[in-house]
Amino acid sequence: VAANIDQQSPGTATLLWTLSIGIANFFVLVSAPVLGAIADYRANKKTFLLITTIACVLSTGLLGLAGPGFVALAVLFVIVSNIAFASGENFIASFLPEIARTENMGKISGYGWSLGYFGGLLTLGVCLAYINWSEAQGLDATHYVPMSLLFTAIIFASTAAPTFIWLKERAIQRAVPTGFSYLRAGFTKVKQTFAHSAQLPDLFRFLMCLTLFQAGVSTVVVVAAIYAQEVLGFDSQQLIILIMVVNFTAAGGAFAFGFAQDRWGSVPSLTGALLVWIVAIILTLLADQERDV
Repeated sequence: VAANIDQQSPGTATLLWTLSIGIANFFVLVSAPVLGAIADYRANKKTFLLITTIACVLSTGLLGLAGPGFVALAVLFVIVSNIAFASGENFIASFLPEIARTENMGKISGYGWSLGYFGGLLTLGVCLAYINWSEAQGLDATHYVPMSLLFTAIIFASTAAPTFIWLKERAIQRAVPTGFSYLRAGFTKVKQTFAHSAQLPDLFRFLMCLTLFQAGVSTVVVVAAIYAQEVLGFDSQQLIILIMVVNFTAAGGAFAFGFAQDRWGSVPSLTGALLVWIVAIILTLLADQERDV
């Protein structure tokens, strides 16, 4: 909508979208260790989570203000919303060791992801119903896209609220070194961790693999909708239905792989998930028409 692709190449909108997500992910990659260290010192992960949630909700809702031609505004809110969402995911994950026993972490994590995907289904259903109504009234994307973003922000805020009502902060505040601010202590902690990298080879191999894994997954997620629209010819309604199907299967997959992780371990479960991803991507590449999907 903001890029007004009717008057220019669709590639421009795609470039702006992927560039915005790339900038946001790079910022999260650099800032996450420092913010995590500060949160550990202050024992206030919940506060950080609240800040990122508010930022994500506001930037998602305000993204609807970016009408045709307001490209810079759209890029700004996309970057802010993605930074806030990804940072919030990190803080959510940090609560898992506090609320689940080691032998149940996979299952509890699976429950969380499944509920998240069902929340996505709820949001998509509301947006699809509104788009259908809008088109029946003769309204175009410049009307229903901003409203869909507003619905998304409201639902996200509503479903996140119980977290801040019932989730308890169990961490104990740690003293920072004398003369250090929390920010300096956070940077120092990260620096010390990298300085001892030779003593933690498994950890750094894990972090490298995680970075590459997330990069691949993020790339597919970011361009999947664009691929469906530009290559397979999906319209807005078909695209939402496709994403709803993906969310439904993802919810089942998250639930199943959570149990698989507890039973067979993380590495075999992750390997299985990667194989499913590879097969799905290959099949998508082989599809050249809407009906093939």
